[in-house]
Order: sequence, then structure tokens, then C-alpha cells
Amino acid sequence: MSSILVYTALLILVCTYVLFPVLLWARGSLRRRPHLKAAVTPRVSLIIAAHNEARSITRKLDNTLTLDYPRLDVVVASDGSDDDTDALVSGYASKGIRLLSLPRVGKAQALNRAVAASDSEIIVFSDANSMYATDAIRMLVRSFADPAVGAVAGNQVYTDEPTGVSISQGELAYWRLDRLLKIVDTWTASAISATGAIYAIRRRLFHKVPSGVSDDFFISTSVIAQGYRLVFEPEAIAFEPVAHATRRQFSRRVRVITLGLYGVIAMRRLLNPRRYGFYAIELFWHKILRRLMFVPLLILLLVSPFLWAEGVLFRLLNILQMGFYGCAIVGTISQGSRLGQIRLFSIPMFFCLVNTAALVATVNVLRGRRIELWSPQRGNTSDSPG
Repeated sequence: MSSILVYTALLILVCTYVLFPVLLWARGSLRRRPHLKAAVTPRVSLIIAAHNEARSITRKLDNTLTLDYPRLDVVVASDGSDDDTDALVSGYASKGIRLLSLPRVGKAQALNRAVAASDSEIIVFSDANSMYATDAIRMLVRSFADPAVGAVAGNQVYTDEPTGVSISQGELAYWRLDRLLKIVDTWTASAISATGAIYAIRRRLFHKVPSGVSDDFFISTSVIAQGYRLVFEPEAIAFEPVAHATRRQFSRRVRVITLGLYGVIAMRRLLNPRRYGFYAIELFWHKILRRLMFVPLLILLLVSPFLWAEGVLFRLLNILQMGFYGCAIVGTISQGSRLGQIRLFSIPMFFCLVNTAALVATVNVLRGRRIELWSPQRGNTSDSPG
């Protein structure tokens, strides 16, 4: 029985991390579905959600004023900020930036009210710590020349290259893989979802976001539920720093995965392959299966030591696990040192952090614990509200 558990866990891990990505790439290579792009300039509302962002909002608004786009309405939805955020944003009123000062209602409700206060054809959503390339919005909206496109996910790029903090290297590797998957997904139909740093949607397709879900996931996937495509635009770039502190990174991961799982529950109709085809299978893999990988990982960790005497395969498996988790421990201990910059240690560390966060997030969902409010943790570097 123990050996069956181990073999099953290994099969699940190989299918999830190796075989399915290869299938995605092969399918995308053989069945490409391009979409139209053109230099269109519909009126755009840029919505920036903010809660106590006094340390970064001025830089964000200065960056916004440099954007090369002719028809841009900027709205800052301040969600109950009790620092200088509102005062700082008000100082930009003469430059056409609007402040929507709200009581503490949570990010989802803040976005709902900001969209209601906007009348542009296209709505672009951004985080307060995400800095856009000058042509980011032009690149983002050109895919709306295709009437089948309902939303466009931009390209979040980390600017803080590793400088002795091992968690940064791990997250950089994670996002490079995520970016590649978005490109491959777009080849055939739709990207799975957008990231909150930069994405756009046709306003008429916007549905109010319920509290307690990942807003970027819910908003971007709602267009797929309505029969439109969500495409990834790698040339629409938002720059964002990596969160360095492991504790902040772990807390953010728990929050993001918890909200994401509730988002999948809210949009569970998209998991029906009879209606949504291969996208439903991709969604299940991206947002559920990958987040439950802590289960086979725990099975291997806890069961395989009892099979040490059963053969070379089991002994090799135990040695590989000890080596991998040993590297993760070294990566955790050596943060801030040259040793922590080595991918051999930083990537296992980040892998373990993400899967542990997924375990905690799953427990949150099983216990019915929701995260209604958001409090960005910036520290020395910025951290996306997710």
C-alpha cells in the first residue's frame, strides 16, 4: 500500500510539472489561433487601487503622467487610507488625476465603485507600486482591435535583480515560467488570468467583483465566461520590485492563493470542459492542481522513508528529497549572503515557500476563512496587493 501511494504521488508530480506543460507547448505550437492587433486609441480609464500608499503613490502618479496615450482618464480609488495618500493624490487634480476617496470597503468594492465612476470604453487596472513603460497602455489596447478579445493581460516584469536576497531569485524564476505559460496559453485561446499590476478589460464586460476573491482573476476570467478571449501582451510592461523579506513574501502568498481559490470557486463554471473546452482543463491545472501539489509532496516526504529497504529506487528518492529540502533550508538560512544568491538554494526555498503557503491557503478555504480587506506590506521594497 505504501509503495502504491508513493508511485501515485510521483505520477501526479510528473504529470503536473512535466507532462502537462509539454502538452501545452505542443498544442500551442500545432494549433495557433492568432488575434488582430492595430494601433487603436479608444478612451481609457486607468484605475489605481490604493490603501495607505503614501510612500509610493507620488512616484506612481508621476509615472502615470509620462504615459504616451492621448485619451487617458486616471482614477485613484483610495480604500479608507488614513495616511497622506488622499492629500498627495489631491495635489494632482490640476493634472487631470481624480481621487475617489472611500471609506474602508475592501479592494473589490473599491474597484467596483471606481469602474462605476468611469465611462471609458476600456478600463485598465493597476497597482500603486507598479510602474509602467511609456508605451504600456498603447501596447495593452492594440489587441482590442480584435472584436473577439475581451481582456488583455500585461507583462509584469521585476526590476529588482537579485542582490543577495535568495527569495528574489526564486520569485524571478517563478514569474519567468508564469510569463512563458501565458504566452503559450494565448497561442491557442486564452491566457488563464491576468495579474493585478497591469491588465485591461472592455468596460461593457465588467462584472462587479464579490468580496473575498482575487479581483484580477475574477475580472479577467469573467470575459471568458462571456465568450471572449483573454490574451497576453508581452510588450505591455509594468515594472515591479520583488518582495525581499521571507515573512512578507509568505504572508502575501497565503493571501493571494486564498483569494485565488475563492476566485476559482466563484468562477467554477469555467471548469466545465463541455462548455469551455481545453481552457477548463488548463484552468484546473493552473489554479487547482498546481496549488494542491503539497499533498503528493507530503506523501513522498512522510511515506518514502519507510520504503528505504524496498529497493534502489526508493533509496534514490529519499536521497533526492533530502538533498532538495536541504538546499531549501540552506537558502532560508543564507538570505542576504552570497550563498543565498545561488539558484541551487534560492529556487528550492521559493518552491517550498509557495507550497507551504498553498497548504495554509487551502486550510483557510476549508475552514471558510475569507480575506475581505487588504493591507499592502511594502517594507524596504514594494509588495503587490494581489
